[in-house]
Amino acid sequence: MKSLAAALILTTALTGVAQAQATITEFNIGLLGGENAQDRLASNECFRAYVEDALGVPVHLFTPADYNGVIQGLLGGSLDFAWLGASGYAATWLADPNAVEPVLVKTNLDGSFSYFSIGFARADSGIQSLMDLQGRRFGFGDPNSTSGYLVPSIEIPRVTGHSMDSGDFFGEVVFTGGHEQTIIAVNNGDVDAGVTWADGLGNWEDGYNSGALRRAVDAGLVDMNDLVEIWRSNPIPEGPVVLRSSLPQQVKDTVTDLLQHLGERDQACLYGVAAGETAGFAPITHEAYQTIIDVRRAQMN
Repeated sequence: MKSLAAALILTTALTGVAQAQATITEFNIGLLGGENAQDRLASNECFRAYVEDALGVPVHLFTPADYNGVIQGLLGGSLDFAWLGASGYAATWLADPNAVEPVLVKTNLDGSFSYFSIGFARADSGIQSLMDLQGRRFGFGDPNSTSGYLVPSIEIPRVTGHSMDSGDFFGEVVFTGGHEQTIIAVNNGDVDAGVTWADGLGNWEDGYNSGALRRAVDAGLVDMNDLVEIWRSNPIPEGPVVLRSSLPQQVKDTVTDLLQHLGERDQACLYGVAAGETAGFAPITHEAYQTIIDVRRAQMN
């Protein structure tokens, strides 16, 4: 009986792969900007290989230069999978509500699925709060980033009493191109302060448990003792992992299940994909992002 059960399980698995092969010829994963392409590829190569093995078709990683490259790839159908920020998902949904569907969200070690936009500066700059930045140079990340632009562009003016326009309160406001670029720009003194993302859990010295600061520490780009936190946003819903809606359901189910249970197979791979420590990926639905969609829609009008 055990042999028969094993044979049935194997047959079912092979049938699933065969169905995937019969309906798609490749599977394309888009990786958001925010760190250099080589590091993005290295962090996600293990997951790419697992997906390729599960689907039985070639799986490719793509690293567009900015967030919009991933968004347009999903809208145009050239990408099948991506982990978007909440604002990026809102932009995709507003452009075409039927293009993608959210399936999973990264959870923190405490079970939450929120994170923060973190304002930071060099520790030796004398900057301890946003109000110390009057007349100084401030760096956003990417226009489609939730924590690197959307949320701080709304919340910071409530603190300063001024707009984010260059010359109003800040001497100059610039876009660096992404989270890693902002961290490097602040660390090098190219901007006086900037914003990036982190789960806000764990120790500052480690770059918190997960996020762009943690990845920068792991990559040896910064020593967190050289930086200081000067501002923190209200909690932001972690962005969703999305799949192209028109994919065969068998493919969507296979990839979703693989990521949801990745930690059981390979903790090191999960750490790389999730940008640090995580309790794993859990199911999520569109409704979790309605507030961000409303904010993004209001900015468009």
